[in-house]
Amino acid sequence: MIVRTLEECENSERRIVSKTWESTRMLLKDDNMGYSFHITTIYAGTETHIWYQNHLESVYCISGEGEIETLADGKIYPIKPGTLYNLNEHDEHLLRADKELKLACVFNPPLNGKEVHDENGVYPLEADTVEA
Repeated sequence: MIVRTLEECENSERRIVSKTWESTRMLLKDDNMGYSFHITTIYAGTETHIWYQNHLESVYCISGEGEIETLADGKIYPIKPGTLYNLNEHDEHLLRADKELKLACVFNPPLNGKEVHDENGVYPLEADTVEA
């Protein structure tokens, strides 16, 4: 059995911080569950370009307010507590936070814990170093 608290993960190398977000990776590839689980904070007043070409992601909003804009069609979807969105087609998008967003995220395939977005908003399939 794997048991971890958010607090202990936040105070470890499992917490990755960038300019527009931070992600605490509570469950990772080496846990052998077939997916990874993260609690991610998107800072208020920011916009993040994301395009997970190598991963599928499901995101549940715990708190905050914002929106996601899919770049292929320009559709905008509001995000508020209780919203679940799923990037089931490797959707390229912009994630905007009006109020700080707290999100629970699941990735398949699982992340190894060091991934950050590259210049195209992509997480590499296998990351070796942290470059936030």
